Amino acid sequence: MRFILAFALTLLFPLTTLAAPAPAPALKYAVAELPAALRENAHAVERRHDELLTVESAARTVEKVLRATTILDEAGSRWASELVYYSSLNRISYFRGAVYDASGRQLRRLLSQDIRDISLSDGFSLATDARGRVADLSQPTYPYTVEFEYEVVSDNPLFYSTWKPQPIEQFSVQEATFKVVMPAGLALRFQEQRLPAGTALAQTTQTGQKVYEWRVQNLVALEEETDAPPVSELTPAVYTAPSEFKVQGHAGKLNSWADLSRWTYELNANRATLPPALVAGMQALVAGETDERARIQKVYKFLQANTRYISVQLGLGGWQTFPAADVAAKGYGDCKALTNYCQALLNAAGITAHAALIKAGSDEHDIRTDFPSSQFNHVVLCVPLTKTSQAARADTVWLECTDQTNPFGYMGGFTGNRHALLLLPEGGRLVPTPRYGAAENRRQRHADVYLDANGNATAKLRTLRTGLEYDAVAGLAGLELSEQKKRVGNRLALGNFTLDKVAFRPLPASAPVPGLVETLALTLPGLAPPSGKRVFITPNLLSRLAAPAPAVGERQADIWLDYAFTQLDTVQLHLPASLQPEQLPAPVQLTTPFGTYSSQLLALPNGSIRYIRRLEMPRTRFARADYPAYLEFRRKVSAADKAQLVLVKTDA
Repeated sequence: MRFILAFALTLLFPLTTLAAPAPAPALKYAVAELPAALRENAHAVERRHDELLTVESAARTVEKVLRATTILDEAGSRWASELVYYSSLNRISYFRGAVYDASGRQLRRLLSQDIRDISLSDGFSLATDARGRVADLSQPTYPYTVEFEYEVVSDNPLFYSTWKPQPIEQFSVQEATFKVVMPAGLALRFQEQRLPAGTALAQTTQTGQKVYEWRVQNLVALEEETDAPPVSELTPAVYTAPSEFKVQGHAGKLNSWADLSRWTYELNANRATLPPALVAGMQALVAGETDERARIQKVYKFLQANTRYISVQLGLGGWQTFPAADVAAKGYGDCKALTNYCQALLNAAGITAHAALIKAGSDEHDIRTDFPSSQFNHVVLCVPLTKTSQAARADTVWLECTDQTNPFGYMGGFTGNRHALLLLPEGGRLVPTPRYGAAENRRQRHADVYLDANGNATAKLRTLRTGLEYDAVAGLAGLELSEQKKRVGNRLALGNFTLDKVAFRPLPASAPVPGLVETLALTLPGLAPPSGKRVFITPNLLSRLAAPAPAVGERQADIWLDYAFTQLDTVQLHLPASLQPEQLPAPVQLTTPFGTYSSQLLALPNGSIRYIRRLEMPRTRFARADYPAYLEFRRKVSAADKAQLVLVKTDA
């Protein structure tokens, strides 16, 4: 009877026997929970960033990363995607992600079809066959939060992690952690920089492993200031490196620069044998040439004429060259192979040279010289000269072996002004590459401007650019005329003009630094339109230096002037008889630690006006307290550059 009653009740009230509904998913990363200070001046906020590097042995590491970033506006949308690197020595175990709305409700998870596989070859690197998997969780409505999580297992433990939780401006950090787990018997080398006050390294031991942990919280967004280092050089960082490592069976130590040099040298030893006929050819090529630089140059020209660059950097091949005989047979190679080949060619010609590791890139800063570690991505050739050939010249020739048109001995902005690590059997040392300062980085312009009574003009300009100034125009001479005109026209800071002529002439190879002479012919209608009886013209046509904006609030960063240069301008104003100068502006002369400047106008006997300007600025650093004085110097230069000459119409 009880069974029948229970069955009847079940039929009458079936819902009472169903399971309770599943609870709603917990909300994560609600934007309302963000402290106001972290939202101020920020385009994105790192809600959480946990990085764990587990060193399993001298031959293997495992890196796990979880990051959650709230994107506040379109300017922060770069953080909505994630790129995970991999190669034959680095494999991705998993790559996951999700995106949440402003309230913290999950919108969707990352699916496998959302992940793209791309090549990451940069065309020159020393140690990369890198590819990447990239995912984008961008949303049309702001704010929202993305969360990415991945693991990479690496059999290339020459590279340990670098932790920079706040890498760019207008990016704040709520919390970030960095943990390194080391096995017994292996020591971690690390360098801390700019950690916030009160931030301390926590060291513990767990099951025989040593654990290092760093944590930062509530880092407010910063703004990059004028003539200051990038924000990444002002915010917290921890650099790590192994003391011992093994890459595909090749063991090494890394407690000094000599250790890294020795390991790399031994990895590439005995790979410089050339065919006998080629050895004889090199000997014949330099026979009778007594000048050592000239002998080196002949070999370098042979290299450039008979090889081309390709990127072949798979696995250990990212560090180990293929033999010089292979380059001789095939005519191509990567940066290691071409450098090794050039070194072998020079050796055949009786000239000693050394490969050198370097951090290449026009936008790259120098390596951290006080922290021996693998910071390099390229290799060049260093050729020391004998004392008898030094006569008033540099005692070393540096060769970029991957470029078929690079001027002999020129490093430029790609590898100049930094340190390289010589590869020597006993272990090498850091040496500076050529320095390009204000004397080398020169732009010298002469302009003849022919003005008529109505303010229209024609002009002929001749501009010489040398050193790093040359870098920006080095490729123009080889372009089609239409493309030359397009590129030159785009950088001329003039109003209405027609570019009538463009021509280029390189300096001879014997010049101390490479240079290019650019010759232009212009038509400038309305350059100086009359205003009643007067005509106003700015003699400084093309070299006006703008004044930086004043600091908002107290200046935070030191002054970093990273580019030294000299600008020389002469403008000859050819005037019609009906125009005469009303009064010449007073000369300007400025001499400061930040640079020197002078400008003046001279009335010549033939009725023309000559404008002469010189600006020289150093590559140097100044304390932030000097910013007002620096700003005043720049303002005075800007004002002098914009000074106008007043011409008066006469009855002639």
